[in-house]
This record gives sequence, C-alpha cells and structure tokens, in this order.
Amino acid sequence: MNLKRRIQSFTLLLFFLGVSFTGISQSFSFEIDHYSMIVKDLSTTGDYYQKVLGLEGIPHPGNADGFRWFTIDGRSQLHLIQKERVPEEKSKSTHLCLSIDDLKTFITHLDKIDISFWDWSGTKGAITDRADGVRQIYLLDPEGNWIEINDAGK
Repeated sequence: MNLKRRIQSFTLLLFFLGVSFTGISQSFSFEIDHYSMIVKDLSTTGDYYQKVLGLEGIPHPGNADGFRWFTIDGRSQLHLIQKERVPEEKSKSTHLCLSIDDLKTFITHLDKIDISFWDWSGTKGAITDRADGVRQIYLLDPEGNWIEINDAGK
C-alpha cells in the first residue's frame, strides 16, 4: 500500500471515529425530577426526612394513600412509597445525595438532635474529604437507607 493510500485510509478512519464520538455527546438538558424510596413505616420515615433534613412535605397529586412526597429546594422531589415488603439488604453505594452550602452547620444540627453520621469508610462522626475537595457524610434513615450529604457544587 503506498503512502498516499495509507494517509487516505487513516484520514477516513479519523473521520469515522470523530463522527462516532460526536454522536455520543449529550444533546439533552436534564434535571433530576425525583428520587423514590420504598419504605415500610411511612410515618416514621417521613417524619425523619422532615425533622432531620428539613424537607417540606408536598401533596401527592392523586391524594393516594401509601405515599409521602417532599420537595428538595423547590426543584426536585423525594417520593416515599409504602410497601409491605422492603428490600432488606442496603448498600451505601445506593443512596440519595443532597448537597448543602454549609456542611459544618448541618453537622451541628445533627449533633443537637442526636442523629449519627458516618464517613464513607464507616467511621462514626467522621467526614470524608474527597480528592476533589468535596466533603461528605452519610446518614441512615429509620429504614436503613443511606443518605449522602456533601458540599459539592455549592
């Protein structure tokens, strides 16, 4: 194969690679609408999200039983859905994550109302300092669901 033909083949390959990479880029603008959690005790767990996180309850559009909805900063929602059977095994890797301006003040709030928190590795009362500068803690709701609170993007 001569040099000219190799250059043409290489140029063609780069063209197709470029087209396929540009086809992968996101062309939609998404915003998180809501996060749903299955819970057994809707009252206790819902009260936790109101008291500990200060989330404001909002009505379910159909006023259906077995649901408790909350607004998160007026843009997103948390939906608690009551079921008789709830998955028993909970992983910290599956969690609701909320970002806050002042993590230190929030930790003071948790201390005042006697709510425990952990870092990623599981040390009680500790804060994870990620390599990107974000600080984070983890809470457990009454049903054993993990909640990350961090100061990313604030």
